[in-house]
Amino acid sequence: MTKARAAVLEILSGACEPLSASGVLRSLPEGADQVTVYRTLRYLENHGYASSFILHCEAHGTERYYSAADRQCRHWFHCERCHGFIDLGSCALDSLVSGYERSLGIAVRSHMLTLSGVCLKCRKNV
Repeated sequence: MTKARAAVLEILSGACEPLSASGVLRSLPEGADQVTVYRTLRYLENHGYASSFILHCEAHGTERYYSAADRQCRHWFHCERCHGFIDLGSCALDSLVSGYERSLGIAVRSHMLTLSGVCLKCRKNV
């Protein structure tokens, strides 16, 4: 693995919330360029080192967010005011997915859940 790929993967692995490409770029030392970050993120995702999801936020537009794939299945709450993420913990959808698989005869390979709204801190500051 190249130094750039290893550096981006280390940033994703150490992050406590999903990061956009610009968030990854801000975490890298000066001199890193945007094209390399995008290519590296695509490589990491295509090779199973990272996963991503697309989120639409009224204040920030539509953007793709990345996290390291070595983490167990995680789901996120996104605050529409402060644009922060809260980790909802480990997956609680296993029984729901199993029910769909049994009743519909499907085999689920992956899933994602992102909830959006207003976090407690922002609700108190209204």
